[in-house]
Amino acid sequence: MLILLPPSEGKTAPPSGDPVDLAALSHPALADARRVVGDALAHASGRDDAMDVLGVGASLHQEVERNRTVWENASAPASQIYTGVLYDAAGMAAWDAATLDKAAGSVRIVSALWGAVSPADVIPAYRLSMGTGLGDLGKLATYWKRHLPAELDALADGGLVIDCRSAAYVAAYRPSESPWVAVTVQRELNGKRAVVSHMAKHTRGLLAAHLVRADARPETAADLADAAAGMIGDALVDVRLTPKAKGPDDLTLVIAG
Repeated sequence: MLILLPPSEGKTAPPSGDPVDLAALSHPALADARRVVGDALAHASGRDDAMDVLGVGASLHQEVERNRTVWENASAPASQIYTGVLYDAAGMAAWDAATLDKAAGSVRIVSALWGAVSPADVIPAYRLSMGTGLGDLGKLATYWKRHLPAELDALADGGLVIDCRSAAYVAAYRPSESPWVAVTVQRELNGKRAVVSHMAKHTRGLLAAHLVRADARPETAADLADAAAGMIGDALVDVRLTPKAKGPDDLTLVIAG
């Protein structure tokens, strides 16, 4: 089982800690690729048009400025750096050592800067999205598409890939050697169902935590649907599995209004 998560837009900068050690992160084979992106990010963040290059507003000036010293900044476990709806719902910042150890083998956060990290990997806060283009590197989704498949296919090792990412991050890595299920979320209100972004992130976070803590790991899409059904009556009202001829199967989690 491999659970793929998107990073959060917002990140919490730790008050203290050592700088990132690229050799100590998961997938050390990505160290050179990470260095190239980090150097390009630091350079772009010092440009006069840095806000435009990174596609952010003036309110995020401090976060962009922090990018300039990304290699010197304090680091902390990714479980504490990534914040926001999905990560709050998963309660990831409070995961104990045993849970983080399980997640190290089954959860990857796909990142525009790091490529992919586990919740236990120690990283600094940064501001960068997968849709950004950085100079000669071009679009980061295209850049990481050259580096991630070998690493993540090997980690999945033919097991079920459970995808909770948004489209921009799917573009950086699409499983080719494992069964693949994309998790979608719909809200049911007055007999009608619709996608609500905030609640989709929340429910995906609940599912990720549910799966990491479970004793049994789903091996098929049907197993995953059964595991998700264990949340019915708490977070969900229905679970629907739709096999697809091409691309990932679809697991739809339905929440009440």
